[in-house]
This record gives sequence, C-alpha cells and structure tokens, in this order.
Amino acid sequence: MVPGSMTHDDLTTTLGNIPLFASLNVDELQVIAHATHHHRLRRGEILFQKGDPALGFYYLIDGQVKLALLAPDGHEKVIQLIEPGMTFGEAVMFIERPFPAYAEALRASQLLFIPRTPLIEALDGNPGFALKLLAGLSTRLHSMVNEIEALSTRNATQRVIGFLLADHGLDDPDTLSLPASKALIASRLNLTPETFSRVLHDLQERQLIEVDGRTIRLLDRDTLLGQEEPG
Repeated sequence: MVPGSMTHDDLTTTLGNIPLFASLNVDELQVIAHATHHHRLRRGEILFQKGDPALGFYYLIDGQVKLALLAPDGHEKVIQLIEPGMTFGEAVMFIERPFPAYAEALRASQLLFIPRTPLIEALDGNPGFALKLLAGLSTRLHSMVNEIEALSTRNATQRVIGFLLADHGLDDPDTLSLPASKALIASRLNLTPETFSRVLHDLQERQLIEVDGRTIRLLDRDTLLGQEEPG
C-alpha cells in the first residue's frame, strides 16, 4: 500500500464531500483530515485481510474494491463491490470487531482511511453528526436485509433481472456496462458464472436484453420489471 500525496486542504475538501460528514463544520473536518491517510492500491493488492483490526473506515475516491470471503471449500464469495464515492468498514469499527472479510483492489484505486479516534471526538461534540452516522448505518443495514431477502426468495433469473434494473448511476438507465467480470457479479448474486451467463443468454433470446461483451442494453424494461419479483 503506497501513501499518496494529497495536501491537507485536498483531504479536508474530499472529506466534506462524503455524505456522512455533511453536518460537520470546517474546523471539525480539519481535525479529521489531520488523522486521515491517503492510500493508493495497485490492481490485485490486498487492503486488509479477514480478522485484521478495524481501527477506522475507508472511502473510495476512484478505482474499485471487492469485499469477499473464502468459503470452506475454497470458493470465493463476493460480499460487495465498492465503487467510487462509497464508504466501508464503519459498522465493525464502532463495535471494535475485526474486519469480517478481506478487501482487494480490482483496479488501481485511491482511498482515504479515516481513523476511529477523531470520529469519536466528533460524535461527542456534534449531535447532528451522531444522527447522520446512525442514519447512514441504518440505511446500510436496511439495504443488507433487503439483499438477503432477495437472495433467499428470488430464483436465478429474478436475481439477474434485479441487478440489471438497479440504479447504476448512468445517464442512460437502459444501457449498462458490467462493473466487474461476470464471475464476480455471479458470486455477488450467489450464482455460478455458468448460471449467470445462461440467464443473460436466455433473456437475450427472448429479446428482453441485448448483450455486447460487458455492455447490456435493456430492450423491454416493463417485461423485465414484471418478472423481477417472486410470484
């Protein structure tokens, strides 16, 4: 992990753009910036391993990071794909538990590491920050519960359709570029790569989508929406 060269002002500005810190004033952001570390990761580099102490949390500036576990049989289970603008590690940091998964850079990435100690001090002096943090963690928990429910009640086709219909933050919601390899996305959806590819092929045969490498165009959003939920 190679330290970056962001200035203190750069760090303060970047921290101010993190939704979690929206209620903090400049002085509070500067205190956190003094303790924040800027890191660069090469593709394939491990940020932390399962069981490492969670002494703070991370914010991804650019690149892509996966959070994953190794199953007893040696197969990898992708828990989450971290995209720029996302944070990760907050929950385990506050309960002082080790990281439950490992993090690996899928592309060259820049991150900020925000240590726990200045955050605790900000919580003590800023009730608005505490509420913002609780809201953020609650939203994350709600999203995880919804995801677990979707994985347990939806079949393979419904899971893939749900992924295709998700908001990927693109200007054209009917065209998306797969954010990672099909194998990684399949693992994220708790599917085998073969099943994921088969479902895409089937949807294309039914003229509901068009697949061109990693680019997928939705041809019939209404029919896809009708098939997404379990019936």
